[in-house]
Amino acid sequence: MNTSDRPNILWISIEDTTPRFGCYGDPIARTPNIDRLAAGGCRFPNAFSTAGVCAPSRSAIITGMYQTSIGTHHHRTTHTHESTPNLPTPYSVVPPPYVKTFTEYLRGAGYYCTNNSKTDYQFTPPITAWDDNSNQGHWRNRADGQPFFSVFNPIVTHESGMWEKEDHPLTTNPDDVELPPYLPDTPKARAALARQYDNLATADARVGELLDQLEEDGLAENTIVFLWSDHGEGLPRGKRWPYDAGIRIPLIVRWHEELNPGSESDQLVSLIDLGPTVLSLCGVQAPQHLQGQPFLGPEKVEREYIFATRDRLDLSYQMLRAVRDKRYKYIRNYYPEKPYLLWDPYRNEHPVMQEMWRLHTEGKLEGDQLVMFQSPRPTEELYDVENDKYELNNLAKNAAHANVLKRMRETLTAWQSEFGDMGNISEEEMVAKWYPNGIQPQTASPLFIPINASNPGTEPAHEDGEWDAPLLLQLYCSTQGASIAYTTEQGEDVRWQLYTEPLRLPKGETVIRAKAIRIGYKESDEKSLKFTTLDNYGRLC
Repeated sequence: MNTSDRPNILWISIEDTTPRFGCYGDPIARTPNIDRLAAGGCRFPNAFSTAGVCAPSRSAIITGMYQTSIGTHHHRTTHTHESTPNLPTPYSVVPPPYVKTFTEYLRGAGYYCTNNSKTDYQFTPPITAWDDNSNQGHWRNRADGQPFFSVFNPIVTHESGMWEKEDHPLTTNPDDVELPPYLPDTPKARAALARQYDNLATADARVGELLDQLEEDGLAENTIVFLWSDHGEGLPRGKRWPYDAGIRIPLIVRWHEELNPGSESDQLVSLIDLGPTVLSLCGVQAPQHLQGQPFLGPEKVEREYIFATRDRLDLSYQMLRAVRDKRYKYIRNYYPEKPYLLWDPYRNEHPVMQEMWRLHTEGKLEGDQLVMFQSPRPTEELYDVENDKYELNNLAKNAAHANVLKRMRETLTAWQSEFGDMGNISEEEMVAKWYPNGIQPQTASPLFIPINASNPGTEPAHEDGEWDAPLLLQLYCSTQGASIAYTTEQGEDVRWQLYTEPLRLPKGETVIRAKAIRIGYKESDEKSLKFTTLDNYGRLC
């Protein structure tokens, strides 16, 4: 496939959002632009994240690997916690050396890749991941005719957007919203959910701007648009948890002439499938180690199950594993003796959480509102999500569902065995293995290897900074799994290219700058050399 024939890809990633959109049947939602996207594309109502919180989920998306398989399962790894100094944070996760951000494969195939601009991958984004990873990242900055993969991250729907704000009067009427039955129905709780609807309307306007820009640029027909959320809604028992409220996400894809306008697909989709799907649609071969699978296009694979996890969140350790098919959800609790609501100062800022604690201390919660205060917790949970959308009727001990329980239990165990589960070792042990003696390893600096008649790739370039008559230049890094970035530009604000093959230098003098990075390692020191190239007859040019 020629580069010019390849589709462009636009991702719009909305935070902390369940499908509260008009196109999903929500009568309160004010989402005309998202609804417009859905009217021209396909909705996937059975789409799920791999975790109910952003950093583990986003690490799975960007690598195509389950967070429990590569050690990105604890949230977060990059923060310090003054109140609990014994946590092994901060650290940057060090996945296996072959793990890359999937965008490197796109860049290597000629795509211009931008992210605007949230990452939150549990590791420092390598310089090789994006052509532009900033608030200015946009497909409009690419070379003429170059295909693009552009990601935009409206963050206004983040959980913290539900906090009370005196300078933001509500537009949504709190009396109109509907809270899940396990949450207290109070004015303060209703106002928090009303703010989420207001924030979704703001995010919808941003979606409209991006769709309009595609039209203005004449790119709408050849751009596949994906809209999704990194996980479910920031309400208690939603975000952070593997219940559907925490992992069921909106997913809309518009692909002209391939997906029927206004259609719906009931296939199961995991967010870990996004990267492999993009690679497939762009005609880029996906490495075999990727654990997601394409859900669209000629290489489409239908899922039977999706999987989700929960481990440390901020200050507190939990360990849950979940598997879901189209009808049933199975959850395994590894610490059933622990309460549902471990100490989490950030979560306790949520107005609904504050209402739950207030009413619980006053003895005023009742019925399903007490589900998050039960102790001990069940070791296993099984829900018929088709008939129990709030997952309140645990069928794990129901004899009529014994065969379902056995099947789901075995499926989860087989998944852990196939892909590995680093939750089985302590976080301290994991970090100690990555950071010997507590020191983050550093990527080795790249070497410059000229290839010509006098040096057929046998010696690195002279350290004095000059080498006469190279025809080709190889770049080399001794750190296993490292990627190399290079540029011929000078100054601070330069565009770093991804090294994928030997460079053919132009005649005359060229200064090459290069540095290397393996995910989780410190970036190498930069190396710079000047080369003087002769023509084919040995003359200086």
